[in-house]
Amino acid sequence: MKDLILLIAKNLVDNPDGVSVTETETDKNVTFELRVAPDDMGKVIGKQGRIANSIRSVVKAAAYKQDKRVFVEIVQ
Repeated sequence: MKDLILLIAKNLVDNPDGVSVTETETDKNVTFELRVAPDDMGKVIGKQGRIANSIRSVVKAAAYKQDKRVFVEIVQ
């Protein structure tokens, strides 16, 4: 899952070296914190959060088979 988020984010931004993902896992919840360079924040979020919501949808679909709830947070 972490690799999927990295792949998507690195293809969206101008500075792929500034992309990192941190994973925090509890019983049935997994939280991913996506960090990008401040200049690339708008590219990852998109207009009205559409790209961010799309990233979340793809990751949730991939996590469905593992029976886990996945949350993707975009932080600075």
